Amino acid sequence: MGRIAHRCAVLGKPIAHSLSPVLHMAAYRALGLDDWHYDRHEVGEADLGGFLAGLDPTWRGLSLTMPLKRTIQPYGTPSNLWARELRVANTAVLDWPQSQATLANASPMPDVKPTIRLYNTDVIGIQLAFDHAERVNGLHVEGDRSGCALVIGNGNTAASAVAACTMMPHVGHIIVAARHPQGNPELKPLAERFLKRPDALDVIDLNDSHALLRAFGEACAVISTIPGHAADPVAQLLEESSVRPSDGQSTLLDVVYDPRPSALMRAWRSKGGIAIGGEEMLLYQALIQVLLMTGIWDGDPPSDADSRLQNTTVDDDHVEIAMRRALEEAL
Repeated sequence: MGRIAHRCAVLGKPIAHSLSPVLHMAAYRALGLDDWHYDRHEVGEADLGGFLAGLDPTWRGLSLTMPLKRTIQPYGTPSNLWARELRVANTAVLDWPQSQATLANASPMPDVKPTIRLYNTDVIGIQLAFDHAERVNGLHVEGDRSGCALVIGNGNTAASAVAACTMMPHVGHIIVAARHPQGNPELKPLAERFLKRPDALDVIDLNDSHALLRAFGEACAVISTIPGHAADPVAQLLEESSVRPSDGQSTLLDVVYDPRPSALMRAWRSKGGIAIGGEEMLLYQALIQVLLMTGIWDGDPPSDADSRLQNTTVDDDHVEIAMRRALEEAL
C-alpha cells in the first residue's frame, strides 16, 4: 500500500462483519484514488466522542452503523432531508478549515477540528434498490399514488423503509406489520406528512395472519426490516397461502443478506413476485456515501439521486459495476 492521504472508515459495535470496506475500496480502485483507504473500527456509543477527537485532517468521511446512527447527531449538522427528518445518519463527511492538500501533509494539529455534515443514505439506498430492480425486470411504475406498500417491522430500519416508500411515485398508502404495534409511534405522522393524507399509514399485528396475508396481496412493494431468520414464519405462512403478488409484479426487499436468499425471498419468488436482498440496499447506500465522501457529489436530496445516477458519467457507471462485482465476490 502506498502513501495514504485520505482516510474513511465504518464505525460501529460489533463491526467485524461489515462489508463496507469491500465496497468502498472497490470504488476507490475504479476511480483511480490510489491514496484513499477505507477501514473498519469498533466504536461504541461511549467511545465516539474520543474517536472523533483523535482524527487528523487526512480523514474525509465516516460510515455509521449500529449503535451510532443517532449517537452521531450532536457532533454534526444534518445535511439532507432524511438525516433531518429521521434524526438518524449513517454518513459523516468531514470538512477541514484548510485545503485538504495542505493538511494531509501537516503534522497533527489537535486544535483543528472539522465541520461534520451528516447524511442518511439508507433511505436513498432502499429507493435506488427498488428502482434498479424495476428497470432490470422491465417494470413500468405508474406515478398515480394508488398503490399500497407493506413494511414488516417497526424498528429504526422500518423508519427508513417508510420514508423510502413515501418517495415511490406509485405508493399512496403504507401498512406496517409489527409484533409490537404500539412501538415507534413516529411512523404514522412521518407517512402522513410526506404522502399528504391523514390515512397514509396503518399498523397491523404481525401475528394477525389474515390481515398480514391481505396486506401481502395488496402490496405493490414489500420491505422486510426484521433480522436474520425472524421472518421465516412469515415466509411459511405466505407459502402455504393462496396469496399472489399484486399484478404479479410486486417487488419485495428483505434487508438481510445472510442467509441469501432468505426464506421470505424464496417464498415471494415462488408466488411469481420479484425479490431482492439487502445487498442491493447496501450497495446503493455505499455508492452514495462514496460520491459524497470523495466530493464527486455535493449535498444531494433523495428525490434527485436516481435521476443523477441514471445520467452520470461512464466513470460513475464503472464505479457501480466494480462495487457490485466486489460485493458478489465477498458474499
